[in-house]
Parts: sequence; structure tokens; C-alpha cells
Amino acid sequence: MFQLKKYIAQRILYIVIVFLIISFFMYMLYNLIPTDPARAEVEHLKSELKSEEYAQVYKEARERLGLDDPLLVRYGRWMGLAKDKKGNFNGLLQGNFGYSNLYKKDVRKVVKEPMLYTMFINIFATILALGITIPLGIKTAVKKNSTFDKTVQVLSIVGYSIPIYIIALLFIYLFAVVFRIFPVGGMMTAGSKYTGLKWFADRMHYLGLPLIVMTLASLGGMTRYVRAAMIDSLSMDYVRTARAKGVREKIVVYSHAWRNALLPVITVVIGWFLGIFSGSVIIETTFGLNGMGKLYIQGLTNNDYELVLAMQMFYTVISLIGALVIDLSYGLVDPRVRVNK
Repeated sequence: MFQLKKYIAQRILYIVIVFLIISFFMYMLYNLIPTDPARAEVEHLKSELKSEEYAQVYKEARERLGLDDPLLVRYGRWMGLAKDKKGNFNGLLQGNFGYSNLYKKDVRKVVKEPMLYTMFINIFATILALGITIPLGIKTAVKKNSTFDKTVQVLSIVGYSIPIYIIALLFIYLFAVVFRIFPVGGMMTAGSKYTGLKWFADRMHYLGLPLIVMTLASLGGMTRYVRAAMIDSLSMDYVRTARAKGVREKIVVYSHAWRNALLPVITVVIGWFLGIFSGSVIIETTFGLNGMGKLYIQGLTNNDYELVLAMQMFYTVISLIGALVIDLSYGLVDPRVRVNK
């Protein structure tokens, strides 16, 4: 237990160091882009003020935002490692994620609703995909080279090769234009104020088509990954020994082979679950969903770099924590794996 706590403490220290390094380079990179936050903030006043007054307002905005200070000082303020103009620590580390020039409000308020939408749709899609790919991958591995296995392999290669936007357009045409089962896009019925089951049913009516597309698009790659891990596990000596002892096939497959096949698969599975926060740019744009992926593209397109940087740092934290969770999960799946070895 002491070794585990020591290992976790070392990894947390590593996460902090890597986060600071990445944040420094990301901040420097975005500040190399020729933009002027002060001008974007006061541009709407240009037609209302005289040139001298506008110049003064612009100068005050640059001073208030600290844009004329050295870049290292500005980074320290943004991160919360240095005091701001008011003498307070008020940066990323203190929960101040910046101000969105595009939406004219704090970044925290901007990302709240899109993140909920992204998590809502991605959790459903991830659970559906895993519920299909894991049993399918196991069955194709057990029935290797059978007609069933070859059929699934062909379909998975086809599904893996087709871009997701092609699948989305095809399904929109079939289920929204031809059969009219689902709406083309949107998140809910306009003007509706449903609650409870009616709210859920209305959301699923609009999100049904994106969910189907996201699930089908992810089946091919994950099925092949599970199949390959299971085939490798089923070829091991301990599986042949278990079968020679007369152990039932279900126990051999699910207790012996699948548990050992989980080790390489778990990296993909946990990474998939962590992806519920990032959103899918293509799906959200195609179906008009107000999610994190679409918000990220809008921020980049409109030079809203306070918003983009905050989202980028959030993804960095998720990735670093995800790597720690994956390493710790190895010991839970396979008792032979120990962090102190």
C-alpha cells in the first residue's frame, strides 16, 4: 500500500510538471498569432466615439489586460502564479478560465452547457459501442476463420474505412429524408419545456440519429482490436492446459482468456470513456449539436483564444489523469502487474 501511495504521489508530481510545461508552450504559441484582444473588446465603440476618445479607451483596455507587459508576466497571471493588476492571484489555478470575447461572458459559463450535451451523447454512444464490440470481438476470436468471423471482418474493414461524415450523410438521407424517422438536426423540439420522461424522449428523438452514427462508426476498429487481443490470449499455454483439464469452454473464454486479453484492450476502453468530454467535431457540426467539439472550432474560427486555451488545458488534464488511471487499472485487471516492479 505504501508503494502504491508513493507511486501515485510521484505520478501526480509528474502530471503537475507536464501540465505546466504544456500550458507554457500552448500560451506562447497562441500569443504568436497576430490578434489583439483589447481591440476586439472595444471595437464596437469605434463608431460611437471620436478617434481621440477611442484611442484612449483602447489604450486603457491594453493596460487593463496587461498586453504591454512581458510575455512571461502575462503567462504567470493567466496561470495564476503571479498577481494581477489588482494584486490578487486570479488565474487558471484559482478557477478563473478567462473571458470569451465571442460570447461576452466568462469561459466557465460558456462551456457548461456544451459540456453537458457532449457528455450526454458520448456516454450513450460509448456504452452502446462497448456493449456490441466486446461480445462481437470475443465471438469472432473464438470462431476464428469461420464464415461468421470472415463476414464480421469484411464489414468491420468497410465500416473502419468509410469516413464518419460519409456515414452521417448516408444515414441522414435514409432516416431523415427517405423514411422521416428522425429530424435532420438540433437538440430538442423548438420552444418545448418538457420535464421528466417527456424531456428524455424528446432529446433521444433528436439525438437518436447522431448516436447511431457514432456507434456504428466506432464498431469496426474496436471489434478488430478486441478480436486480436482475444486471439493472442487464446493461443497461450494456460488456455490449452485449461481445455486439456476439461474446463468448460465458457470458463476458458471469459475467465481465463478474456481477463488476460483485457490488459491491451483496457487502454482503448478507458481512453474511449475519457473521450466523452472532448466531443466529436464532425458529428456535432453535421447534426447541429451544441457540444464541446463545435464550440472549440467556433473559438478557433473567431480568434477567441481565451476560450480555446481553457478548453485545451482541460483536455490536457483529462489526458494526463487518464494515463494514470490506465496504469492503475492494469493492476486491478492483472494481479501480476505491480507499480513497484
